[in-house]
Amino acid sequence: MTTAIISNIQKYSIHDGPGIRSTVFLKGCPLRCAWCHNPENLSFQPEILYYQDKCIGCNSCLEACPSQALSASDQGINIDKEACTQCGTCSELCPTLALEKLGQEMTVAEVLAEVSKDEIFYQQSKGGVTLSGGEPLSQLEFAVEFLKRCQERGYHTTVDTSGFVPEAAFDAVLPYVDLFLYDLKLLDDDAHQRHVQAPAAPVLSNLRHLVEKGAQVWIRVPVIPTINDAPEQIRSICALMQELKLKEIYLLPYHKMAEAKYQRMHLPYTISHIEEPTSEQMQELMEILRNLGLNVHLGG
Repeated sequence: MTTAIISNIQKYSIHDGPGIRSTVFLKGCPLRCAWCHNPENLSFQPEILYYQDKCIGCNSCLEACPSQALSASDQGINIDKEACTQCGTCSELCPTLALEKLGQEMTVAEVLAEVSKDEIFYQQSKGGVTLSGGEPLSQLEFAVEFLKRCQERGYHTTVDTSGFVPEAAFDAVLPYVDLFLYDLKLLDDDAHQRHVQAPAAPVLSNLRHLVEKGAQVWIRVPVIPTINDAPEQIRSICALMQELKLKEIYLLPYHKMAEAKYQRMHLPYTISHIEEPTSEQMQELMEILRNLGLNVHLGG
């Protein structure tokens, strides 16, 4: 059976495509955007997360761990990541949910059974199902089968993608996708390498390929002050969209709500010094794009 590592299935989502949707988050991403607000989906493997403020020091997890990967200290529970097999035994037994397993292996049938519970909402709102991540097309076999099964049931299908996958991955899912939400962060390759740790060329090439194939594409741009919010950068994205005859663009203002996640996961948060854009700044960028003929949306 085809499986994937799923971190979350978010119900009643209204920001990941048209209508009311169920958004399925797959773990694993090939990029390392400094502003990523889902760091729990960077790794392709399940992970165990520890919340010290929830821990009551009962140490029941230490006794239960089959790989003896846990130890106690004055700071709470320590996890030996090399020894940990991410089995989740500790999180299942923790009485205060101080230990959480991020990601579980699920089959296409299991995920389909979960999203089908909301079928009535899809019908009434012209919504459907969205695959997100991470980068959902990195788990391609699952994505293809799941999207195909969704379309067989009449669900509108959307893929939220970074664009950083082989072109063949898009060809594989294209027959089963009604809409692509396509992230454009930076067009300049040097800046893309510096802030995303990957070249921009594959992202741009795949976007052109999708348009040539007749796919419906909405562009989404995370707006990060001092990194990609200069008016000339926004205009360059607009110029590319005009060239490709794309009209829909969503500006996603940077926020710091994910910083606490990085702390819990012991990951560096390198842009804590960057301030969130003001509503006036966002309105200015939106007005630039409107004046250039695009349909502009804030958030989503």
